[in-house]
Amino acid sequence: MEKQRLATLTLDDGRSIELPILSGTLGPDVVDMRSLGKLGVFTYDPAFFATASCTSAITFIDGDAGLLYYRGYPIEQLAKQSDFLEVSYLLLNGDLPTVAQREEFDSIITHHTMVHDQLARFFNGFRRDAHPMAVMVGVVGALSAFYHDSLDINNPQHRKISAHRLLAKVPTIAAMSHKYHIGSPFMYPKNKFSYVENFLYMMFGTPAEDYVPNPVMVRALERIFILHADHEQNASTSTVRLAGSSGANPFACIASGIAALWGPAHGGANEAALKMLEEIGDVSRVAEYVQGVKDKKYRLMGFGHRVYKNMDPRASVMRETCYEVLRELRLENNKLFELAMELERVALSDPYFIERKLYPNVDFYSGIVLRAIGIPTNMFTVIFAVARTIGWVSQWNEMIGDSEQKIGRPRQLYRGSAQRDFQPIEQRG
Repeated sequence: MEKQRLATLTLDDGRSIELPILSGTLGPDVVDMRSLGKLGVFTYDPAFFATASCTSAITFIDGDAGLLYYRGYPIEQLAKQSDFLEVSYLLLNGDLPTVAQREEFDSIITHHTMVHDQLARFFNGFRRDAHPMAVMVGVVGALSAFYHDSLDINNPQHRKISAHRLLAKVPTIAAMSHKYHIGSPFMYPKNKFSYVENFLYMMFGTPAEDYVPNPVMVRALERIFILHADHEQNASTSTVRLAGSSGANPFACIASGIAALWGPAHGGANEAALKMLEEIGDVSRVAEYVQGVKDKKYRLMGFGHRVYKNMDPRASVMRETCYEVLRELRLENNKLFELAMELERVALSDPYFIERKLYPNVDFYSGIVLRAIGIPTNMFTVIFAVARTIGWVSQWNEMIGDSEQKIGRPRQLYRGSAQRDFQPIEQRG
């Protein structure tokens, strides 16, 4: 049996403590700080830059090497050889399905895509001009009021049913949010369509004519969903886990994740990249804009990543997908795409960006693809939420089954007033 490795922390007053060093399958070792409180001190790590908040077996990222694995499978392989429901099964269950398991899983998800009829009327409580993400937060959170027969989080079967319901119903709610916003009738799901085909049908179909999914658009959205399905302990996933640690029901937890994703620093990056390209306006202005970025006059959106210090492994897949979609739609001379290619070329040949490892990330291309497919800008983050739901659910389910799981309770470094005595208002200077 391998001897436990230890790190010794010694304070300046001579007190010391030995802390276990833990190793994962991949990635850096971590120092177990749980017993540090015995010394009466705690760690200080704003934004958790160097803190592992949990043990997980779902997703691995090596930002320096540009690696992203789902359950050990490289994201590039899954995006090119799998589809979203198969990846969803993998994230939720730990292994790729057999033929029989896949058929059963597809059938379950397909037959859970309908939502309660009263839920459709729930939309009428929102203004027509409400942002679709605002509607998503409210409606997904309200699912617990409609499906309260599976809310016992300590019951594995209840957790399984809730996971299936969320994976199946969030795309339906997302499409309904879009239809409600534009004043069009809801399109209910059809069992003959695949998961992604169904979503596109509910988004763009009308009662007046038959809808025929374009296989290139379907494949593009499949890849977008796969690439965004999970991303380790990011802000929204950490929010889901923290909410779930209190024992909150899964629908409330996923709604909390959607709320966190709504923040422009998290889920709005592809929209920001698209707006940047529109602001540049023409290929002739690219060199000027790049210089403006170096002069701190402009921000370069869609380049670099907090985690990836190398190429974002999702970006190359998204770049290839972008070409496929624009070719299919005969938009090879699309102004935005030409701009994106020229900006990428100039930035990646400039020492300023090379030295800072500012490579294009997945958001740089995904906004162009979504625009080409016909997804309106206000639905970009909703698409992200649809894709990330399976990651949130898988992480939540893993956390509930973790024997070390406790309610989250971060510490703080207090810098407010010391104790002071209350004075009546007439005695205050």
